Amino acid sequence: MKKFIELSHILEDGMMVYPGLPRPKIGAFLDHNASRSRYGDKAEFYLGKMEMVCNVGTYLDSPFHRYRNGTDLSQIPLQRVAGIPGIVIDGIASKDRSVTIHAEDEELKGKAVLIRTGWDKRWGTESYWEPGPYLSEELINLLIRSKPVLVGVDFWNVDDTMDPSRPAHTRLLASDILIVEHLCDLSALPRIGFKFYAVPLRIVRGASFPVRAFAEVDEYDGRG
Repeated sequence: MKKFIELSHILEDGMMVYPGLPRPKIGAFLDHNASRSRYGDKAEFYLGKMEMVCNVGTYLDSPFHRYRNGTDLSQIPLQRVAGIPGIVIDGIASKDRSVTIHAEDEELKGKAVLIRTGWDKRWGTESYWEPGPYLSEELINLLIRSKPVLVGVDFWNVDDTMDPSRPAHTRLLASDILIVEHLCDLSALPRIGFKFYAVPLRIVRGASFPVRAFAEVDEYDGRG
């Protein structure tokens, strides 16, 4: 039996977003009541509309996010965002908030490496946007050396937001390692033995976009 585990935050009107960005507006272009006259009162439909920046909720960064000639969302093959063998590793935060992990290169190669810190429990509060965890130089070096398919985190930026050079985005995306930020509920996953999905829309010149991230886990059903 397959079990699916949600790993992304919901999107809703007016939700909190990255500091300095506008909050999304999610509503109706035409609601059920207003639509009835178009169908002679025989049917009704809701046509929604959204106005938002693309870095909202749980989202994936393509290389184009950092590099003007990098791969955009429309050019990412499905096998790099769907059904990737995953591994969850606890992040160890130092006093300066930088995160390291204990892992061997071969454990990470070709995987979706999901780094768990528990920061996602702050989601929906002002404290979520306080200076949070970020990937240490040591961890960035490990990731580039081990060549995972993507790196996902349960906090709000792989970089120290105090550092304008953004070394994690710069180096990971240059190495064609995709990034997923703002994951949640990684504690529900086993360390290994699952497949990870984080599929964005195919957008030409798309840099980042929300995803419905989830894991597919094999679950023993007691038969056989």
